[in-house]
Amino acid sequence: MSLCGGSGPAAAPRLRPRAAQMARRPELLCGAAIVLGCAFLVALKVTCSRAKDVTMPAKLPVNFFSTRSPVIDLFRGQLDYADHLRQDSEIVLYFFYAPWCGQSIAAREEIEHVASRLSDQVLFVAVNCWWNQGKCRKQKHFFYFPVIHLYHRSFGPIEYKGPMSAVYIEKFVRRVMTPLLYISSRSKLLDFLSNYEPGVLGYFEFNASPQPPGYLTFFTSALHSLKKDYLGTIRFGVITAKRVAEEISLVQSGSVYLHRHVNTSLIYPSDIMNYTAENICKWALENREMLIRWLRPHGGKSLLLNNELKKGPALLIFIPYNPLAEIHPLLDEITKVALEYHNCNKSQAAEPDLQHLGDTDSPAFDSSVPDAHTKLSETFSITKYPCCNTVVLPQWHSISRTHNVCELCINQTLGVKPNKVHVPHCNFLEIEAALDSFYLQEHTFFQVISNTIECSNFLSFYSPFSYYTACCRTVNRHFLSFSSSEETIFQTPKVAFSSHGKKDNAPHSIPHIEDRNWFIPDLHINGTNITGLSCRTNKTLNLYLLDSNLFWIYAERLGASRSTHLKEFAAIVDLKEEVHYVLDQNQSLVGSTLENFIKNFSVLYSPLKRHLVDDPAVRFHEQRVITEVTTNTFHDTVFRSEKNVLLLYYAQWCGFCASLNHIFIQLARLLPPDNFTVARIDITRNDLPWEFMTDHLPTILFFPHQRKEQSVKFPEDFAVNLPNLLKFILHHSSLSSSEPCTKECLRKETVLQQGHISHLEREIQKLRSEIGALHQAHDQLEAQLAEARREEQRLQQQKHRLEKQHKTLQLHSEQLQATYEQKNQELLEMAEKLQELADASENLLKENTLLRILVASREGKLQSKDEIKESLQSEQTLAEDDDVSVSTAAATLEAKQIDNIDTVETEHSSGNRTE
Repeated sequence: MSLCGGSGPAAAPRLRPRAAQMARRPELLCGAAIVLGCAFLVALKVTCSRAKDVTMPAKLPVNFFSTRSPVIDLFRGQLDYADHLRQDSEIVLYFFYAPWCGQSIAAREEIEHVASRLSDQVLFVAVNCWWNQGKCRKQKHFFYFPVIHLYHRSFGPIEYKGPMSAVYIEKFVRRVMTPLLYISSRSKLLDFLSNYEPGVLGYFEFNASPQPPGYLTFFTSALHSLKKDYLGTIRFGVITAKRVAEEISLVQSGSVYLHRHVNTSLIYPSDIMNYTAENICKWALENREMLIRWLRPHGGKSLLLNNELKKGPALLIFIPYNPLAEIHPLLDEITKVALEYHNCNKSQAAEPDLQHLGDTDSPAFDSSVPDAHTKLSETFSITKYPCCNTVVLPQWHSISRTHNVCELCINQTLGVKPNKVHVPHCNFLEIEAALDSFYLQEHTFFQVISNTIECSNFLSFYSPFSYYTACCRTVNRHFLSFSSSEETIFQTPKVAFSSHGKKDNAPHSIPHIEDRNWFIPDLHINGTNITGLSCRTNKTLNLYLLDSNLFWIYAERLGASRSTHLKEFAAIVDLKEEVHYVLDQNQSLVGSTLENFIKNFSVLYSPLKRHLVDDPAVRFHEQRVITEVTTNTFHDTVFRSEKNVLLLYYAQWCGFCASLNHIFIQLARLLPPDNFTVARIDITRNDLPWEFMTDHLPTILFFPHQRKEQSVKFPEDFAVNLPNLLKFILHHSSLSSSEPCTKECLRKETVLQQGHISHLEREIQKLRSEIGALHQAHDQLEAQLAEARREEQRLQQQKHRLEKQHKTLQLHSEQLQATYEQKNQELLEMAEKLQELADASENLLKENTLLRILVASREGKLQSKDEIKESLQSEQTLAEDDDVSVSTAAATLEAKQIDNIDTVETEHSSGNRTE
């Protein structure tokens, strides 16, 4: 009560003098306004500023590896301590991780496995590079985790970017541990050169010095190759014996030799390039021979496969591979096939023996200018024509052009002798120039009515030193026609060959136009027709290997069986033609099956069939209204069915396709199931023959019964609704065929039409009953809506009443508020009066106390007075006359004193009341 009373009116009297003073002095008012404004701005700034950082501090890191692990775990990111540890070790592996990273957690076990095997030779250090207070986080700025760095003494870091698998990591660590292989005998040299991987050999004499000149540079170049080629596809070796080095023509100490199986091996040109580790590594990487490559996609978003497939047709071979195994029989077979495939020079054997060692001294070709009438066997020496191209001539049906197929070969034996090192066997620019020259001189190769092979040499229009050879022959029309019958395709064409004017009319099997054996019967290939096939075909394959233990998901996407236990698979992917072929998985993946697979792809009329990817996740339900079609069921459902088929092409991501589902369900229920099939196919998960593919979704095709080859596409400018689809189906299903219809055909057609009419009448009757039911439902809804409207009106009236009541209550509330304020004011006034009464009572208490004091003093005086009277009475007898005057004077004096005391008390009490 005292608080409520003291806050308002009691403070007002104290503020009035100050307000009056400010009114008399306006500068005080302005100063106070400025001070208040500044205080308000400061308060606003503090209030609207950024809130305090209330995030919890990061928890202290804990051990990522167990304490018993051979890996030293610096979980606080002590990078300086890691560098200190590296100074005392020869080989160090750093494993930078983030504790929350799933890949780091998955790689932890692999690192521990490798450390358990190599901890006595390699120091394994794990560093937490995510702890924000650690030096690793402040100095290293990694964009991904985990990161593996290796150091070989002071050289590094060498980053490992391969699969996070224990066997691959261990293989890479062992490569860093021993970057060089030391070769001291002829047998070790042959083993080194027989490997399919590129090899770099250096010869150094260790007799005079333990570290001969150039050895450290060569050693560092081997480490540099691992830094740039983390897969370790280039092997480095050191020859320590002079007699062994002479086998590959290395005489001087410090010479470097790059071994290549197909092309000519090279010696490092130290007179042209500086002898540095970077230059040696760069020279080896630029000139290496990649007959077969390993592909190791890292699993994230990458263009690795896309970039490789853009280079041309690719043979992808999936095999289980263990990098730590000493022997790989299957890999050796595949390597042998790759060597034979790329071995364009027949005089060079693919087998790893001493013939490899003399290649650098033998000339690439034996040059001699052939005449047009030389012997056929000499003209078609493979060493003289390393690259050929098959040409199908235009307008071959003309009577003046009986030769319609020519074999065009680059003749490098004429003119300037080619360099055996720097000129490749097959050059695209030379082939292009040969084709241009050939078409410009095309008339020189045609003779009227001639069935023999005609061969001629002609000069290039681009270079006066380049000659080309073209041999043309005739292939029958039915052989070149694209007939679907296999008997027609594989029918033996009537081809007449001539050699020195002699005709050979012996029957032959289908000629491989890109194989010179059909042009030269005397030329035989030792062992297999795949030797040098990469240079004798227009469809050269790039060979790739993938580890099926890691990348089997790619094989399954290409068509490999998911239930197979033996993860071996091969497929040819031609990105340009948008096709791929799969090697039959019932056949074992060996060298002979691969050779046949490659040869079947390389022939002009390949017997391989395009593999169509099928969706195995589709489950078929007999009670489905719409039939789900896949690659395997397409022909059975669409072509072999005796029904009219309406096929919808859709995709899971196509939103508009999903909006058509209810229309096709209604259509399937309307059409008679005995004569019509409504189907759909997910075109993104099922491949179809090219003539049935589409690049627009949704697409609707109709296949009429008995005229499936006359499929019709639903017009794109028509709205896809039920009436338009019915009109489209009925119109194209009733079209007559091109053949005249007999009476039996007409009768069947009439019966069919009557059946359609009766079915439609039944469907119309069903629709009418459904319409009647809909009308009844409509009437019920109308009644319900009327009731709802009445209810709405009642609620509106109730709302108005409630609003009036609300207004009345609001008015009462205002009145009560005014009464409350009035009563509150009265209470304040009463409180003031009570305060005054309290003050008065306090004053009265004080006066009462004073009065009591006065009364006590007066009583004391009266008592003393009585005593005086008694003394006076005793003395009165003695002097009454004298005492009378004295007592009278004393009484008068006391009376005056009492009057004075009363006057003072009265003035004091009146003064208190005034205050």
